[in-house]
Amino acid sequence: MSHNDLLTVKNMYDLTHTKAAELLGSVTFPWEALPRIKDTILELGAKIDADAELSAEYTKRGDDIWIHKTATVFDSAYIAGPCIIGAGTEVRQCAFIRGSALVGENCVVGNSTELKNVIIFDNVQVPHYNYVGDSVLGYKSHMGAGSITSNVKSDKTLVTVKGYGEYDDVSIETGLKKFGAMLGDFVEVGCNSVLNPGSVIGSHTNIYPLSPVRGFVPAESIYKTGGVIVSKE
Repeated sequence: MSHNDLLTVKNMYDLTHTKAAELLGSVTFPWEALPRIKDTILELGAKIDADAELSAEYTKRGDDIWIHKTATVFDSAYIAGPCIIGAGTEVRQCAFIRGSALVGENCVVGNSTELKNVIIFDNVQVPHYNYVGDSVLGYKSHMGAGSITSNVKSDKTLVTVKGYGEYDDVSIETGLKKFGAMLGDFVEVGCNSVLNPGSVIGSHTNIYPLSPVRGFVPAESIYKTGGVIVSKE
């Protein structure tokens, strides 16, 4: 297996935990799904509308917002379409969902958290002051308070995913100007960390608080202060 294979959908995600399974299963790398999130949500929404039993489970707002009736959405939250909010999910005070957000089941979208063009798997928590844009967050991943994705490079050039250290052979041109972070399943991001454009974090990895992360961090790792990466024992 080449190091590039470690960044593929099949090695980062369990697709049984998202309604985006068909989309993600059709691409090699998860960021290849980003330009298709909006259309995928609209297609899923149309299927909800066409199925009487399924549509009874959702409250529809306007033309393209579907919220499961078991979800909790606070009055001060703002939701723009297209958007699907899954069963049991909580969208808290002053959350700002800007559109093209596919949010799974039993998630927490917290106070003052902003989402834009994202796939959020089931049981994900972005609970306090998070910005998540042009990103995919895997099953049971968690972003600590104040941690954010930075989705555009300062020089506005296209994003290349790079590896470092023993993974320095990883260099994948994405063709994307906007690319936040790909978090594998069970990733833990510490408080006030910044995931720079093109960050790809393998499953079961922990990011220390206050970390500026860039590029590929392999699965089952700990990303420590100063960019030191060690394998979990």
